[in-house]
Amino acid sequence: MSDNLQLLLVEDDIDLATAIIDYLELEDIQCDHAANGAIGLNLIETNQYDVVVLDLNMPKMNGLEVCERIRTQGIDVPILMLTARDTLDDKLVGFSKGADDYLIKPFAMEELIVRTQVLSRRRSGEVSKLMVSDLALDLQSKTATRKEQMLKLSPTAIKILECLLRDSPKVVSREKIMQNVWGDEQPDSNSLKVHMFNLRKAVDGDCEEAQKLIHTITGRGFALKLEPENSESAS
Repeated sequence: MSDNLQLLLVEDDIDLATAIIDYLELEDIQCDHAANGAIGLNLIETNQYDVVVLDLNMPKMNGLEVCERIRTQGIDVPILMLTARDTLDDKLVGFSKGADDYLIKPFAMEELIVRTQVLSRRRSGEVSKLMVSDLALDLQSKTATRKEQMLKLSPTAIKILECLLRDSPKVVSREKIMQNVWGDEQPDSNSLKVHMFNLRKAVDGDCEEAQKLIHTITGRGFALKLEPENSESAS
């Protein structure tokens, strides 16, 4: 049922954290744990998680600060905030910092599982910028930069770039790109080839081979990442 979910729990109450981790193990859900916000931030920045379960009140860096920091970096992992505060104002502040959902303490473990499973099926819509290396896409203005230089991209290229950035560094199939960009009214496959060619030229045209970000993964699709796996990539 867990689909091999990878969770991060950021919680300074060790007894509560232990109880949550033990319950997650019973559901075959893998969970890393950070005892404060600073450690949690470091783990989020260096690992790929399906969901982050984040306590609001913590030493060194509270949950709101962690949430705001990762959203400004373009990290779109879904965040479930744990809090003892049950007022509307507290929730609105959390949502404004980039939280996706709230769970009020005390809570039933079954509800925690259900909410994390729901969140894991989508990336967060709260992020305003997507970034890989020195490539950035501003989701509000729909503009992209590489090395802080504005890229000239068509609206279609922006949609393709967003699709690749959201799944980075994973491989994105041609079918998924076509569906995300054109929906059910898809053009012929040559259209995607032309747009990918133009996108590569804009993003990687002036870069050394080692700095190129868009890679063709033979027989599977495309991946946007700094260091391709040479054994299966052909850029």
